[in-house]
Amino acid sequence: MKSISAFAILLLIAVTFISSNLYAQSVESLIDEGDKYYEKFDNQKALDSYTKAEKLEANNIEVLWRISRAYVDLAEKMPSSTGKQEDAQLAVYDKAKDYAEKTIKADGSKSIGYLRRAIANGKIALFKGVFSVASVVNSVKSDCEKSIQLNNGGSEIQAVTHYVLARTHAKISEKWAPARSVLGLGWADNEIALKEYKKAIDLKPGYIMFYVDYALALIEDDQEDVAKEMLNKALKSKVQDEDDDSRLAEAKELLKKL
Repeated sequence: MKSISAFAILLLIAVTFISSNLYAQSVESLIDEGDKYYEKFDNQKALDSYTKAEKLEANNIEVLWRISRAYVDLAEKMPSSTGKQEDAQLAVYDKAKDYAEKTIKADGSKSIGYLRRAIANGKIALFKGVFSVASVVNSVKSDCEKSIQLNNGGSEIQAVTHYVLARTHAKISEKWAPARSVLGLGWADNEIALKEYKKAIDLKPGYIMFYVDYALALIEDDQEDVAKEMLNKALKSKVQDEDDDSRLAEAKELLKKL
């Protein structure tokens, strides 16, 4: 009886171990599947894969932040010509924010959750009008700074964080400084934007959007020669984002005007 009991225990341990490995592999394979769809800019199929993974492991931050990213990408391409369509688009951006917050709740020591929340809130602020939702804009800045402070997740995550912070400074600094100060947005500065864009490019060169937006900030600062250099770098970079074709067209138009 003792030998049978011991065998049963060993068998149970083996089955548990195998099941656990298969479970983990399934989540991992679904993430990999979703990433392949993401690379093809098929955001809905990517989301479907990540959602399946979430059902297996609800607190996996690698799943959660990817779902947040997918919702942002989907929302960006939604129609918004009617009030009903705008409401639907905003609801998807809100989902992106919710999943970013789930990522932070699952592990608040990782930069990625704060970056994804900054991106989702940034989209919400642009949707509503950045100067009408100052508290949301301030949270974008705070989340970017938190992500940079934690300084983990790799060079790409940190580069994108610096880029989002740069865009925030650049966008808000377009408004007259005294008016911004009244709204609690007096911190915005195009000079800071320039430094943050440069950090983003130093960490992860080759992103078209980095070069084009850096060039726009340089033009605002009357640094047209450097702006031309950045635009030419954009034109030599490979497409990595679904909006890169439009950004390349923008770069060509800007070069014609300089």
